[in-house]
Amino acid sequence: MRILVDMDDVLADFDAEFLKRWRARHPEKMYVPLEERTIFYVKESYPQDLQPLVSEIYLEPGFFREMMPVEGGVEAVKTMQQMGLEIFFCTSPLYVYKNCVLEKYEWVEHHFGAEWVNRIILTRDKTLVKGDILIDDKPIITGVESTPMWEHILYDRPYNRDVNRKRLTWQNWKQVLGM
Repeated sequence: MRILVDMDDVLADFDAEFLKRWRARHPEKMYVPLEERTIFYVKESYPQDLQPLVSEIYLEPGFFREMMPVEGGVEAVKTMQQMGLEIFFCTSPLYVYKNCVLEKYEWVEHHFGAEWVNRIILTRDKTLVKGDILIDDKPIITGVESTPMWEHILYDRPYNRDVNRKRLTWQNWKQVLGM
């Protein structure tokens, strides 16, 4: 079985890194706690006048490299591989990719080891990637293929709870995947 695992907010805690930097840099400005976020894209959760400041944070050098792992994710993925599952990281780079692409590779190497770097699939269209399951926090995934070759299982986040789809966390993944 081939399992495709998204990185941002599934394995690497994008939201925590963003909020940590936002609150340190702009303590006087409003922020949206993760539990109250209802929109997938963090930038769109903020008023128009603050959106350039939001982008500035996640586009800066070090942002993707320094994200902490989502609790239990690294261990779960390594366990999946030990169980004989074929695991790939299937992640989309930002359109302004300058720091993002390199740092995603560095993040995987740091948290999983150099041999896992060969398991990274960077694509703007995940529907073109062949797999059995895609674990991703994005509520709706669209692309060239209207019917992808994988089942989309949502990684549970506050902003995707209005979508009725099979979902998992790193605490219940074995039950959800029937392992």
